[in-house]
Amino acid sequence: MTVDPVKGYPAPSVRRLPLYLHYLRDLRGSGRESVSCTHIARDLGLISVQVRKDLAITGIVGRPKTGYELPALIRAIEEFLGWNTRCDAFLVGAGCLGSALLGYEGFIENGLNIVAAFDKNPAKVGNVIHGKEVFSLDKLKPLAERMHVQIGILAVPGHAAQEATELVLNGGIIAIWNYSPVRLEIPAEGVICEDVRLSSSLALLTSRLKSLRATEE
Repeated sequence: MTVDPVKGYPAPSVRRLPLYLHYLRDLRGSGRESVSCTHIARDLGLISVQVRKDLAITGIVGRPKTGYELPALIRAIEEFLGWNTRCDAFLVGAGCLGSALLGYEGFIENGLNIVAAFDKNPAKVGNVIHGKEVFSLDKLKPLAERMHVQIGILAVPGHAAQEATELVLNGGIIAIWNYSPVRLEIPAEGVICEDVRLSSSLALLTSRLKSLRATEE
């Protein structure tokens, strides 16, 4: 089992919390006031015991036969994930992927605010994408230091990823959300890196599709 290196929480449980949160927010919109692990498990196709263990890492305790008060459960998950407060971020790479990330409104709902983008292409510098200005890469360090930004999002090609990593780290950024297709070399301590492997996810999808087609032939 993969464990979070900082707190010791099981990584699969942490990764499921956003799924629960999305479901619970929708449930709140329908007027529900409470929910049980049994109901959550049934609607999400999970096991009730697993749901209970996942929610327990937030510190919330449900009541027998009643379950959880919906507002309290939502608040507990948001606080555990740090999504109850806004966290500013810089994005490096204003290409197609970077532009799409700048336009994704769901980040704000989860407390992530991309305040600016950076690119080394002169043709992109000075542009405004989804309300965010694109700056030259040499502006990243002084702006990060002045604004105390701690999250850097990398949406650059693999060959440019390590250089971008050094730039954000030199600016005092300590958390990297890596959308590039390569593994980054980062300090062993003091820096957090989370990789988003789009190609790995696609590989699972297409290989399963290939197997499904084979069974139908």
